[in-house]
Amino acid sequence: MSIMIDSIKCVGCGKCAAVCPGSLIRIEEKKAVIKYPKDCWGCTSCIKECPVHAVKFYLGADIGGQGSLVHTEESGDILRWLIEHPDGRVTEIDINRKESNKY
Repeated sequence: MSIMIDSIKCVGCGKCAAVCPGSLIRIEEKKAVIKYPKDCWGCTSCIKECPVHAVKFYLGADIGGQGSLVHTEESGDILRWLIEHPDGRVTEIDINRKESNKY
């Protein structure tokens, strides 16, 4: 499991680095970087914190993702997970935060 950080989109806010439980993300020259993406635990905390969608999670073939990339977007109580497939398709999964622990 690993993440990818788009240095062009990154604004260097540091939110991703602050929530990374493995302290794998650092801010260097006003941009977030991960030197060893293979060490990523796959918790996705950084993805949910990035306000500009610069951090994406790589869904490798080993977990059925076949190279898809995932990022999140927020809209009120809705957390939208966007899966970008290699063939250009995008799958959206909406999670209502108020009801996510209901069951």
